[in-house]
Amino acid sequence: MTSTGSRRIAEFSCEKRPATGSRGMVVTNHPLASSAGAEMRMRDGNAIDAAVAALFALTVVEPMMVGILGGGLSHIRLADGRHVVLDGLSTAPRRATPGMYDPVSDEIALARETRGRRNAVGALAVAVPGALKGWCEALARYGKLPLAEVMAPAIRLAEHGFVASPYLNDCARLVAGDLARDPNLAALFLPGGKPVQAGARVIQSDYAASLRLIAEHGPAALYGGPLGAALAAYMADHGGLIDTADLAAYDIIARAPIRGTYRGYEIVGPPPPSSGGVHIVQMLNILEGFDIGALGFGSADGAHLLAEALKIAFADRAVATADPAFVDVPVERLTSKAYAGQRRAQIDMGRAQGFGPGLSPSESANTTHVTVADADGNVVASTQTINGLFGACVQIPGTGMTANNYMYNFDPHPGRALSIQPGKRVFTSMAPMMALRDGRLRYALGLPGGLRIFPSAFQALVNLIDHGMSLQEAVEAPRLWTQGGVLELEPVFPDDVAQQLAARGHEIKREPVVAGGMNAIAFGDDGTMTGAACWRADGTPIAISGGRARAGLRFTIG
Repeated sequence: MTSTGSRRIAEFSCEKRPATGSRGMVVTNHPLASSAGAEMRMRDGNAIDAAVAALFALTVVEPMMVGILGGGLSHIRLADGRHVVLDGLSTAPRRATPGMYDPVSDEIALARETRGRRNAVGALAVAVPGALKGWCEALARYGKLPLAEVMAPAIRLAEHGFVASPYLNDCARLVAGDLARDPNLAALFLPGGKPVQAGARVIQSDYAASLRLIAEHGPAALYGGPLGAALAAYMADHGGLIDTADLAAYDIIARAPIRGTYRGYEIVGPPPPSSGGVHIVQMLNILEGFDIGALGFGSADGAHLLAEALKIAFADRAVATADPAFVDVPVERLTSKAYAGQRRAQIDMGRAQGFGPGLSPSESANTTHVTVADADGNVVASTQTINGLFGACVQIPGTGMTANNYMYNFDPHPGRALSIQPGKRVFTSMAPMMALRDGRLRYALGLPGGLRIFPSAFQALVNLIDHGMSLQEAVEAPRLWTQGGVLELEPVFPDDVAQQLAARGHEIKREPVVAGGMNAIAFGDDGTMTGAACWRADGTPIAISGGRARAGLRFTIG
C-alpha cells in the first residue's frame, strides 16, 4: 500500500493486510476473540454486543492480559452521534492507606517499587475490580442481545479449550517464578513446572463454571454473589484488603470525552483519570504550528518534534491523570490552543531540551484493546487490563478468576497527586481514540502498552492526518517514545536519522518494539469499514459484508 501524503524517510513495508466490509468490523489481538465478536454481529447484535463478547473471549484466550477482575475504559460512539466513556477502572479498597507499602526509593525510575513487591504480586496488590461491571453495564445500556448469548463463545472456549500461542508461552515464561507461587495458575500455565507449550490445549473448567454463573445472574455474581464472596474470602486469608463492602460500593462512571481539533479533524478521547485524551489533544495542538507533512515521515526534524512534544506532555502529565474526584485537574488549560502556543515556543529545533520531570515508566504494558463497529454507526474502542502479566499472579481458588495488580499504578509515597486513597481510581495511559471530519467518524483506534499507549496513538493520528498513510500503514509504521530520558526508536528509523537526533542531544536507544498491537478501523464515505491490526501482536480484523436477501424475493420451482 502506498501513501498519498508526505515523503517517506523511514521506509517500511506492512506485514499484515487490512480487511474491508460494510456490515461490521471486529479487530482484537486474538483471532478467537475477533471471531466471538463477529458471531454477535451475525446474530444481529450491534457493536456493543460484539465488543463485550470479544472481551469475555479475551479473558479466556489472553488470560495474561485481561480478566473480569481487571479494569478499563470503553469509548462508545452511538448511532445517533453521542460519545460516552464508561470508566470501569479499578479503585483502591476502602481500607487502603497512603502508607500501606514501603517504597524502595524516591528516584523516578524506581518510584513504584516497594519492598517485597507487595504492590505487584499477591493479595495486597489487588484493587477493587471494575471490568465485569463495566462490560455488563455497556451491554445493558447500549446492547441488543442478552448477556448469556454474548458470553456463549467465551464459555465454549473455557470449557472445551483453545490452543496456546507462542505469545502465551512467552508471557508464562517471563513470570514463571511468580506463577509458580499460585497452585491454580501453575497447574494451567506451568504444567510440569514448564511454561505452557505453544500448541497445547488449555482447558479452564473452573472459569467456565464462573462464566456460567455470570451469564445466569449478571454482574451480581461478583458484586454481591458467590464469586465476590470467594474473592473476599481469599483476600481475608492472604492479607488482602478487598471485602464484600468494597464490591457492593463499586460503580461505573459515565464520563464525557475530551475533545480537540487538529487540521480540520475533531479528536475525541477519554478524560482523566486517563491521560490519553488530554495529552493527545495537547500534543496535536503543539504540532499544529509546524508543517509536519512537509518534513516527511521519519525525518530527523519530524522525529525531534514528536520527541519534544512527548516530553512536554509527560512533564505536565503528573497533574492531569489522577482521579478527578480527588485531584483538581486543569483540563481546559492543558487542552487549550493558547497553552499549546506557549509550550510550542519553548521548542528549539536545533537541540533536545528538558521540560521538567515526567513519571516513572512503570505502568503495565500488559493490556488488550478491541475496536468494533456495526453498519448502524455504533462504534466501540475499549482498552482493558489486569495490569501486569497475569495481574497479581493470584487465581481465586475454585473460580478460575485471575486477580489484577492495579495497586501498582498508585504512587506508594504519601502526599502526592497519585498517592493511594480509599476509593480512588487508578490513573492510566489508555487511549481509545476516535477522529471525525465534517461531523463524520473517520477513524477509531487504540492499543495496549502502558506509558507508551497514548504516545503511540498520537503518532498513528499524525500518520493518518499529516502523512496521508493508509490505515494499515498508520498502525504498522515505526514508532518512537520518550518521556524525557532516552529516546526509544524502533529499528526502521534510519541510522543517519538516529545520528542527527543524537547530535541534537537526544540519548538514542534502539528498541525492537514500542508499545503493543494497535487495532483500528477507518470509515469510508460509501459506508465501508476497513479494519487493521499491526505486527506487534496477534491482532486479527474480521470484516462482515453481505446481508439479508432482497425483500419480496420468491423462487419459482419447476
